Amino acid sequence: MTELAKLLPGMPLVESPFFEGLLLSLPLSLEEQTIARALNRDGFAIIDFPDPAMETTAERIKANLAPRFSADLTDPDSIKALPDQRVQDAWQFDDDVRAIATNPRMLDLLSRLYGRRAIPFQTLNFSVGTQQSVHSDAVHFSSQPERFMCGVWLALEDIHPDAGPLSYCPGSHSWPIISNVMLGTPRYGNHSQLAQTPYEPVWNAILDATATPTQTFTPRKGQALIWAANLLHGGMPQHNPKLTRWSQVTHYVFEDCIYYTPAYSEEPLGKLELRNIVNIATGLSEPSRLFGRDVQTVRPRRRGLMRHLANAWKAIAG
Repeated sequence: MTELAKLLPGMPLVESPFFEGLLLSLPLSLEEQTIARALNRDGFAIIDFPDPAMETTAERIKANLAPRFSADLTDPDSIKALPDQRVQDAWQFDDDVRAIATNPRMLDLLSRLYGRRAIPFQTLNFSVGTQQSVHSDAVHFSSQPERFMCGVWLALEDIHPDAGPLSYCPGSHSWPIISNVMLGTPRYGNHSQLAQTPYEPVWNAILDATATPTQTFTPRKGQALIWAANLLHGGMPQHNPKLTRWSQVTHYVFEDCIYYTPAYSEEPLGKLELRNIVNIATGLSEPSRLFGRDVQTVRPRRRGLMRHLANAWKAIAG
């Protein structure tokens, strides 16, 4: 680790304020440096997914998952009945989905970009566009230290502009991560609303105030987009409801962090809705850790606390 990296070990290297000074010291090829610069500057980078057999891999996934969707995907008329269809964690039963999520070259690249071991923990497979409102993943799953999370969106077919392609807002990853504390909304343990609902008006207002453009991703089969934790992204309208949009998303966190759901947490009070992270590569749980220790082993020093309270009471009394 370089001297600059040692100054802020709790920040991803690719999002560090020292990024330019760190870049040339990182073990990255010229192509990988271009990816790193794009992630640092824009919050996303477009790559060719490192699987030479992607053509056949994608077709096997589509054939295996198609029966799990509530329409005949060979019939264009029936596709219209597919609102935001997805299969979560197909890695548990589909070897090809798991292979994409655990691709060794992808894990190695992400680990070098972030400065910690990458951990794939969730897959989402889609047959059609989500048409989802613009949002940041940082309210759904995040970490302490923050921003040690990213996603990789992979096209399993050529994506048509009318199929509801992925959209994203360049540069939004560098904005503050909106929290319940900022919103003035206590939500710990309160699941009465969908996770991102209270945040959407804020994100849209910031986009309007900053005049940040929205771009769309219409890749060919086998292209992928890496995005940073706080990048605003969503799904465009599906102008042609007869078109599919086969894709896979893999979400990653990084080692030695606390993993939790910010949408239902109140961080300053220590009220975190912790997540059970299962490493797809190993099938084992990855415990939340901070400073090299499992968070479950960190306990209040009650004797010290009681002594502090007793001294405070004596000072008040007299």
